Amino acid sequence: MPGRPYTISELASEFGVTTRTIRFYEEKGLISPARAGHKRLYSAADRVRIKLILRGRRIGMTLRECVGFIDMYDPAHDNAEQLHALLADVKQRRENLLQRKRDIDAMLAGLDEVQVLCESSLGGRPRLEKPRNRNTL
Repeated sequence: MPGRPYTISELASEFGVTTRTIRFYEEKGLISPARAGHKRLYSAADRVRIKLILRGRRIGMTLRECVGFIDMYDPAHDNAEQLHALLADVKQRRENLLQRKRDIDAMLAGLDEVQVLCESSLGGRPRLEKPRNRNTL
C-alpha cells in the first residue's frame, strides 16, 4: 500500500463523518481497505474516493452517481470525458436549484401579500385570546 495507511477513526475525524458511514461505503464496495488482524487500513486511494463521494453527496448526487463519475476517472488517460459529464451534471443541478429558488421567492411574495391583507383587515385590532380549557390550571 503506497503512502501511509489511514485508520477508520482518522478518516472519520478528517471528513467529519461517523465510522459507520465509512463502513457503509465499504459494504457497498465503494472502498476496499486492507486488513491487519481486525483493523481496517485505508489507502490514499480509499481516502480520495471517500473525499470525492462526500463532495458529490454535498452537491446532491446519489451514491450511484458519485461512483459513476469516480469510476470514469482514469489517471493514465485524459479526464476530459469525466469533466464534461460532471460539468453538464453540475449545470443541470444548478439550473434546478435556481428554478426552486424562483419558485420559493414567488411563494414568499404571495405570503407577503396575504400577510399585508390580513394586517390591514385587522386594522390594529388586538389579537383575541383563545378560550381557556376548563381542564387546565
